[in-house]
Amino acid sequence: MSNSGTQVDVGASTTTPGSGASHPHNDHHSPVPPVIQNPAVPAPDSCPLDRCDLPYDVVSPPDVTLADLASFRPDRPSLSGEPAGFGVVGMPANLVAAASEQHIRGTLLGWDVTVRFVPAGFVFEYGDGSTARTPTGGATWQRLGQAQFTPTVTSHVYAARGTYPVSAMVQYSASVDFGSGTWRPVEGYVTAASGGYDVRVLEVRTALVDKTCAENPHGPGC
Repeated sequence: MSNSGTQVDVGASTTTPGSGASHPHNDHHSPVPPVIQNPAVPAPDSCPLDRCDLPYDVVSPPDVTLADLASFRPDRPSLSGEPAGFGVVGMPANLVAAASEQHIRGTLLGWDVTVRFVPAGFVFEYGDGSTARTPTGGATWQRLGQAQFTPTVTSHVYAARGTYPVSAMVQYSASVDFGSGTWRPVEGYVTAASGGYDVRVLEVRTALVDKTCAENPHGPGC
């Protein structure tokens, strides 16, 4: 090394590993310096497609409201009753609505999604001004193991003769899967109404007769 006062010149010789040459002052190999990873560079496992030189943005699914689900419409519930199409004044008429869980695929706010609808409640309008909300759509007397004209959770008693237009509305709770397998609930209910179902309510009177209506069609109560 020489120093002229204006610059410093450093001379060095090159030693090739395995050539048998050794450092003049050190007979053993120098320790390998540790590799220090730049913390600003992400680990390879966190780089999609092993391209850590590209910027990546994580996009979270958007919040969903009932208005956003306008194009996703669940099926309407079916509605029936027993006795079929009839009722008796002062006695329960059993109304039965049916709806099931549904999964509908589509595009929502630019995302490919699956929307799930689960029945959460039913609202019956009995046609005489009265309504009732029930947790289920009800069941037939036979399925419940009950005799005819016994009360059920969805039955209704009419006070007068007439024909009553009955309808049922199912309230669906909705949730959305953006492809991750996780259902994100949507606040509120999506509703679907049944078609109309008329119940003709009659009066039943008993009378003591000596012949049946088949034998005497003009007898009392025939």
